[in-house]
Amino acid sequence: MEPRWHHLLLTVSLCALVLENSPAAYAQGRSEAALSALERTPHVLNQVLVQFRFGATEDAKESLRGRVQAHVEEVVVEQERRSDAKGDLELWNLPPGLAIAHAVRDLERDPSIEFVEPNWIYQHQSNDPYYTNGSLWGMYGDGTSPSNAFGSQAGEAWVNATDCSGVYVGIIDEGLMWNHEDLAGSIWTNPFDPIDGIDNDGNGFVDDVRGWDFAGNDQSIYDGSGDDHGTHVSGTVGARGGNGKGVAGVCWQVQLISAKFLGRNGGTTANAVKAVNYITDLKIRHGLNIVATNNSWGGGGYSTALYNAIASAGAAQILFVAAAGNSGLNIDASPYFPAAYDNANLISVAALDKVGNLASWSNYGATRVDLGAPGVGIWSTVPTKKNQSAYSSCSGTSMATPHVTGTAALYAAEHPNSSASTIKGAILSTTVPTASLSGRTVTGGRLNTRAALCAPSCP
Repeated sequence: MEPRWHHLLLTVSLCALVLENSPAAYAQGRSEAALSALERTPHVLNQVLVQFRFGATEDAKESLRGRVQAHVEEVVVEQERRSDAKGDLELWNLPPGLAIAHAVRDLERDPSIEFVEPNWIYQHQSNDPYYTNGSLWGMYGDGTSPSNAFGSQAGEAWVNATDCSGVYVGIIDEGLMWNHEDLAGSIWTNPFDPIDGIDNDGNGFVDDVRGWDFAGNDQSIYDGSGDDHGTHVSGTVGARGGNGKGVAGVCWQVQLISAKFLGRNGGTTANAVKAVNYITDLKIRHGLNIVATNNSWGGGGYSTALYNAIASAGAAQILFVAAAGNSGLNIDASPYFPAAYDNANLISVAALDKVGNLASWSNYGATRVDLGAPGVGIWSTVPTKKNQSAYSSCSGTSMATPHVTGTAALYAAEHPNSSASTIKGAILSTTVPTASLSGRTVTGGRLNTRAALCAPSCP
């Protein structure tokens, strides 16, 4: 069934990428006003996610479906594949004309159901020549040449550390141009499931050789120039440094795994959950050293399904690094998800410009946004319409987020077997106090990659 989309009011970033949407109220403990807000927040029409309690019987499930005349579009997470004590998470299609709020209120009263929520729609945010010519300011530090005190200080860290080749990072976003000249050496190739038309490792995905496209439900992680956003954030995490081409990522060598869930019309909660769980399963199933996922996207209302998926990633020691959003909002007061979730493994990132100002459009929050990072005029990898390797400057909390994700990967490479909390602590405890972030982020400071690597005893 092809989903039908609500009309979205969108803003465009400086590189013509779609910016994140405004948040809605939390969906838990719903008042009448909160139920009404469900209808107004962008979601897939006539679809709900239904989380059953562990052990719910098939008769009970069928009775509930019959109550609202729903049918199952798909089982998003099977009980047998869960590491937590929860039942199936199902995506239901409701009959036309049945209000989402009515279905939610009716179904969530049943003891077989843990929660019901809309299928929210999310949007993305948006000797290497670009380093040496002064363009790649987000990687600079006080002591680099060129220099910029408000850069991430990654350039100073590179004196001692550039190689994250034993570390894996999930790019949960659009797809990415895996054969880009500055990315090709940093893309994961799955040794457990070669291309032969068979699901060799039994994870439910056939020939997921570089990851999976949850928007298209196939193994093609790159579908043309529309995957520019995912390619751009990937370059900031892990474009090849020192190759005399284009840009350099925070990590010069790393293993990037694509979990594509954003398409032309954004992405849904159901596919976001599957993408997060896919990365978590790869770590648990194969023991891959996956330390973080980059999540430069957001919108929609509070999702317990997504919250739980992020929590499961945390239990597997995977950080979830999230863009704070581009609506100029205080997300303590007006929550923007997933950045505003309180998961212990989540790091929320605001955007700074090259003189240390919080970008006018960047979201902030003294309790929900952790730190700032370079996010204005950030050069990175993109494809052209002819599928050629290119570079572009973009602005957004999307661009700030991969600076932090790359730092997490670089820390993990230098400090093997570190827990997610240790890596997060190193990043947040070494931020540089910044006036524009004081009282607007948890740390009141900006990313310092060099200092994070030597935490807790930096010179």
